[in-house]
Amino acid sequence: MLLATAVAACGGGTEASAPKAPATIPELTKDPLTLSFIWFEWPPAQALEAFANAEYTKDRPNVTIKVNTVPNANWHDAIFTQFAAHKTDFDIPILDSQHIGEAVTNGNIVDITDFVKQNIDVNAYNPYLLAAYGQFPQAETGKRDENASLYGLPLLGDTWTMIYRKDLIGDKPPQTWDEMIAAAAKCQADNPGVSGLAFHQANGSDAAAVTYNTVNGVYGGNLWDPKTRKIEGVLNDAAGQEAMDVLVNKMKPLTATGSGNWFIDEVNAAVAQGKACIAFNWIAASGGLLDPKQSTLGTTREEILGKLGFATLPSQKTNLVPLGGMGMHVSAYSSEANQAEALNFMKWFQQADIQKKWAAAGGVPSRTDALESPEFLNAGPFNKVYADSVPRMRDMWNVPEYARLVDIENTNVNAALNGAETPKDALNDIAKEQQAVLDSSGSKGGGGL
Repeated sequence: MLLATAVAACGGGTEASAPKAPATIPELTKDPLTLSFIWFEWPPAQALEAFANAEYTKDRPNVTIKVNTVPNANWHDAIFTQFAAHKTDFDIPILDSQHIGEAVTNGNIVDITDFVKQNIDVNAYNPYLLAAYGQFPQAETGKRDENASLYGLPLLGDTWTMIYRKDLIGDKPPQTWDEMIAAAAKCQADNPGVSGLAFHQANGSDAAAVTYNTVNGVYGGNLWDPKTRKIEGVLNDAAGQEAMDVLVNKMKPLTATGSGNWFIDEVNAAVAQGKACIAFNWIAASGGLLDPKQSTLGTTREEILGKLGFATLPSQKTNLVPLGGMGMHVSAYSSEANQAEALNFMKWFQQADIQKKWAAAGGVPSRTDALESPEFLNAGPFNKVYADSVPRMRDMWNVPEYARLVDIENTNVNAALNGAETPKDALNDIAKEQQAVLDSSGSKGGGGL
């Protein structure tokens, strides 16, 4: 058998059970093989399939890469429904960093610790990214624990960029959150039909939750105390309440009518149609903004860039930004041949030259040498934003209960943004409901901030 079941226990008393990959990649098949991924529907998914079929097949011509996609809102359930059945039609699930704990504790993905030690130069990565996309448990996000197990490797890095209309608010982007709000308000007042802000508000995936968590971070708040697993009294303290007030009472009035369920595509559409002064979106989803076929801001890429600027997020009391991106993992239920191929693909993908090619193809790499390379920095106007943002990143709770926690936050933040709940009540409800989830789980320790 390729994999032997093992039990790994590390950090905070959290026990994780998962099959274990060998240190050396088993002999690969010479027969035709399809290596299947599962991700959500967005441009990087198509970019990955095209890139892998063009490049990986130079080494493995018998292999076809297929990236299956589902709507973003169904991404988690599409993966974990198959996990629950102990049968998957994918070999490499692409998981959010916070999904790892659930997959590990249920034995759904393979422990690749020994494989990584033998095949991957871990010193080539910022430890934050290596830990966030593969390590479990995490006593503290961004702190790599060399004694903890690894269950994945980075596939795509990401964070928010601030997109701003240089022709409406000036070439220099706002430097603080308060300055950003003031600039958006002035721009909205000066340009009828153009909203000051566009950002994620939807009650789905992690849309509204990431928006609140981002504002919470820059105003000095915390999502929880990972050591004590306390949310109530931490999330909804004075800093947390100030952040929710800023989001609902200062930012929301600067958004377009009917934007209460906007997510990635809707924000991009508002920017491309010239309907927003300042917007926030994931960098990996922003490439289409430069396509003249999708934009009313210009007939060429250069003309569009004359009006759009991309910057790191403004700071306020802190300079925190949200961690995005995903890692790739190996399904515990794939065949032996496909698991071996998956390991080989991961080793191939993490090479320095391949990471640079991935960057040039539209990907966001995690190797430091690739992040600092001309291939990446010159591939898009927002790529330097990502490179500059890596030291500022903060993730959510890296715990098996993540899916329930984020659903609670999405629902209540969305309710506050749409006037169904007061900001104070929404935040208190989030804290109370999330605390109940953690208290009833029986887990100890955790990972996160």
